Amino acid sequence: MLDLNTLQKDINELPEEAQTLLADFIDLLKRRHSTVKKQEINPNQSHNQQRSSLEILRDADLVGCISSEPGLSSDYKSVIQQDVDSKYDNR
Repeated sequence: MLDLNTLQKDINELPEEAQTLLADFIDLLKRRHSTVKKQEINPNQSHNQQRSSLEILRDADLVGCISSEPGLSSDYKSVIQQDVDSKYDNR
């Protein structure tokens, strides 16, 4: 069992930036576990009623978490090849 007093003391000793990161991490965990609970509430959903991959990724805050070149999903092979060539062009 966690000793909440020790945990609180440890958190208070962290720099403010680390405390902010910890708060963000706790928020992320809460959202993920609430999503899991929602899925557990309806375990008998039919295959057609299951959420799409996009919905799952949006709920996990993965959609829109990075930015890249337009069309990367269709041009990824050439982009990766260019990156590899530029990194290892001396070999």
